[in-house]
Amino acid sequence: MGVNNAPQVPAAKNVLSVLRYIAAQAGPVGAGAIVRDVGLPRSTTYHLLAALIEDGFVTHLPEERKYALGVTAHELGSGYSRQAPLQRIARYPMTQLVERTKRTAHLAIMHGRDVIYVIEERAKRQADLVTNPGVRLPAHLTASGRAMLATFSAEQLAALYPGPEAFPTRYETGVHTPEALNELLVQIRAVGYSWEQDEVTEGFSSIAVPVMDHAGHAVASVTLTIANRENLNKAAASRNATVGVLPERTIHLEDLVSEWLPQVTRTAAEISRRLRPSG
Repeated sequence: MGVNNAPQVPAAKNVLSVLRYIAAQAGPVGAGAIVRDVGLPRSTTYHLLAALIEDGFVTHLPEERKYALGVTAHELGSGYSRQAPLQRIARYPMTQLVERTKRTAHLAIMHGRDVIYVIEERAKRQADLVTNPGVRLPAHLTASGRAMLATFSAEQLAALYPGPEAFPTRYETGVHTPEALNELLVQIRAVGYSWEQDEVTEGFSSIAVPVMDHAGHAVASVTLTIANRENLNKAAASRNATVGVLPERTIHLEDLVSEWLPQVTRTAAEISRRLRPSG
């Protein structure tokens, strides 16, 4: 007979269930909702809430007769941000993506209407790009930003892009109106990935996939950038009539998708898994 060595600590599991439930709500929540949705007895719920309030994990709002996360919970979140930021969680999967594809990869996050690149894993012998860590670019111009924008609701998009004034006029490429952006995002949602060609760096194209947290929100995106033209291998060069000249091939969007999209999707899924509470 097998032995179950998993620790059985029901009280601790109940406390964590209550904290997770309160943290997942859009605002303060009543005890009745906690009892109903977490599935604990009413008396147990009130005992747990009292203990959590005493330690500062939960605060009681008597005027509303509701409960919200307390200062101690915020301190835990701040500690997590210090010890395990997104960059640390994503670094190894991004490194593996570059090793598998031999192409440069980026991790970006949204900040207002911009994307900020937080990781660049550069492939050997690939030209320098403008998307170094810390660089900000308009989200609607980049594959990175479009991947995240495609997950936004219509209300969120309308708030970010209320009119043409939201689109910087210094950029000649890309979309320049809310209508054009929405049309592009419809296409992106239909295929499950975003792209750009020659819009960030001339001669390069990118494909991107969003990184989703446990609540289903896009917190980042993984992007792979490929030169539009690349040299073939030396064996092909030896067959070329012109000695010493490497033959080239042109990379089209369908090439990016068929050759590298599965790898980008795999990396985004792995980072998403690491972001989950059980990850």
